[in-house]
Amino acid sequence: MYSDITGIILSGGKSSRMGTNKSLLVINGKTIIERIRDLMQGIFKEVILVTNEPDEYQFLDLRIYEDVFKGYGPLAGIHSGLLHSTTQKNFIISCDVPLMTEQMIKYLVEFKTKKSITIAKADGFIQQLVGIYFRDINVAVEEILKSQLSVDERNNNQLKRGCKVLSLVNKVGAEIINTESLPFYKPDTYFNMNKQNDFNFVKETLSRLLTN
Repeated sequence: MYSDITGIILSGGKSSRMGTNKSLLVINGKTIIERIRDLMQGIFKEVILVTNEPDEYQFLDLRIYEDVFKGYGPLAGIHSGLLHSTTQKNFIISCDVPLMTEQMIKYLVEFKTKKSITIAKADGFIQQLVGIYFRDINVAVEEILKSQLSVDERNNNQLKRGCKVLSLVNKVGAEIINTESLPFYKPDTYFNMNKQNDFNFVKETLSRLLTN
């Protein structure tokens, strides 16, 4: 178990495509968010949760923090997580990748690099919401968020557009690993659960894994 790395779970999405809070959906008596928490607590000594709906997650018995920049998407969640972390190195994971594995997380954690961000490219996408983020890049995160906030205020934009995490990756640089070439890689490891069909797939996959 890593004591020098904080595990940070992001649960800030509106789940609009699912129609209900996807992190609280239940599979075999356990919510999706509980599965993520248990996975993280098996790897990291300190695990925190970032959400703007803290009352819904009190049952997890985690330290919970809200976004400082509300309405600015996952980047705001990363900002809050790094702000409240007590360690330089942090492992960030979103709540909607329930098929993520301990082996993959440990591979990313142990990967040797001088970069401040370590993430993967898998299933044709850069997977920005599962990986290592150093706390000292929070200065750059805040610069991006404040810049967008300034634009929104100047344009009197009530509907905040959010900030892409990729803008942070481009700003500070990242170690992007092609995990598909790893011998233990499974195609569904980074599967992102957004819609009802996605949930049905996850439910079937986990049920099959639990019975094998």
